Amino acid sequence: MTPARILVVDDDDNLRWVLQTQLEQMGYAVTTAPDGQAALHAIDRDPPALVLTDWKMPGMSGMELLEQIRRDYPELPVLIITAFGTIQSAVQAMRAGAYDYLTKPIDYDELAIAVSRVLEHFRLVEEVRTLRASLDRKYGFENIIGHSEALLSVLDTAARAALSNSTILIHAETGTGKELLARAIHFNSRRRDKPFVTINCGAIPRDLLESELFGHVKGSFTGAMTHKAGKVELADRGTLFLDEIGEMPGDLQVKLLRLIQHGELAKVGATTPVRVDVRIVAATHRNLRAMIEDGAFREDLYYRLAVIPLELPPLRDRADDIPLLVQHFFLKAKHEQGRPDLVLPAALLPRFQDHRWPGNIRELENVIERIVVLARGDEITLADLPDFLRRERPAIDMLQLELPAQGVSLETVEKELILRALDKFHGNQTHAARYLDISRKALIYRMEKHGIRERNTAELG
Repeated sequence: MTPARILVVDDDDNLRWVLQTQLEQMGYAVTTAPDGQAALHAIDRDPPALVLTDWKMPGMSGMELLEQIRRDYPELPVLIITAFGTIQSAVQAMRAGAYDYLTKPIDYDELAIAVSRVLEHFRLVEEVRTLRASLDRKYGFENIIGHSEALLSVLDTAARAALSNSTILIHAETGTGKELLARAIHFNSRRRDKPFVTINCGAIPRDLLESELFGHVKGSFTGAMTHKAGKVELADRGTLFLDEIGEMPGDLQVKLLRLIQHGELAKVGATTPVRVDVRIVAATHRNLRAMIEDGAFREDLYYRLAVIPLELPPLRDRADDIPLLVQHFFLKAKHEQGRPDLVLPAALLPRFQDHRWPGNIRELENVIERIVVLARGDEITLADLPDFLRRERPAIDMLQLELPAQGVSLETVEKELILRALDKFHGNQTHAARYLDISRKALIYRMEKHGIRERNTAELG
């Protein structure tokens, strides 16, 4: 590893030589300058990792040199050397932006510690800056792939909403990228330097969800051996992403409502509330309005969550984006699977566009990975595609649709298709979903949207 380079500035030739020798013995690369002007020229030629400068020098003083460095190289750390007994000068230097100071006569153990500390600090600062830039690139709205009007409209609203503290409710089918959108909102908000904490309300058993979400105190229940901070507390001053909020039990909905209204939570077993500052982004694939009618979701919580509603479109409504997504996942899979020379002909892309992708982006990514892993040669052929992409879909004319002159309701047509498919398979949702080329979850979502209850399907056929 290349040693850190330090610039030593001092008008005393002997002290300058001693400092250079000591620092080189510590493993650093050292350049020197006899005065402030020479130091600035050296910095302009090749900025060092650290400047170690005397405070009292003829011509340009240490203070003037420090001020010039702060102006031209604000990220360059400076250590000041000052005479013993002139602590006021040291305080003045710290106020002007020096990282630390050393007093004459110099203790070389202290010098080693001070130099190591400042270089480590700025190394960590640079790592954080690099990580932040990486996160910005990864979670920027511009990196959510697609240019369809349906997607861009949502991203525009989300980008404007990100700058607020308002709660956001994302409604989307499974596999559309709800968490990716939530992360983009967080990393483009004023809370971007604070935690982004996620919890899937449908993936945790009911008896554990309250503790996971709000935390518990020691002894509050069997197995509570220590105090535990919940996800809400961990997200303090940051963003809490509540995925599948429609799965949250009613009693926890009340506690969540209190959190949003009053900014406080009650841990399991605690007698006093805890104050927190959390921005809520929630997501669901379910029809919460239908759940409200059924008494399964609180109406007051719904309106607290849906201050800014976002409807993330399914992949079938973004057909123009599919070639971009295919190429993105294909390049990713080639890299991960060690097949850099594999080619996907453009002639096969319409096959991907014609499919409705009931599992949305997640399904598409998984299918691409499978194709890359199993492809027989260096160029993907029709034979390498899964059966459902090789099949030709029946022409729309075969449905023998009659379009009335006065117009038609698309919602009504969709509802009628679902009812007929359920009728055809005697209420069997799995068979009906397969017939309609959608997932069972997508079918259930549409049944909820249109108010089709299972008891209705039982009566069919």
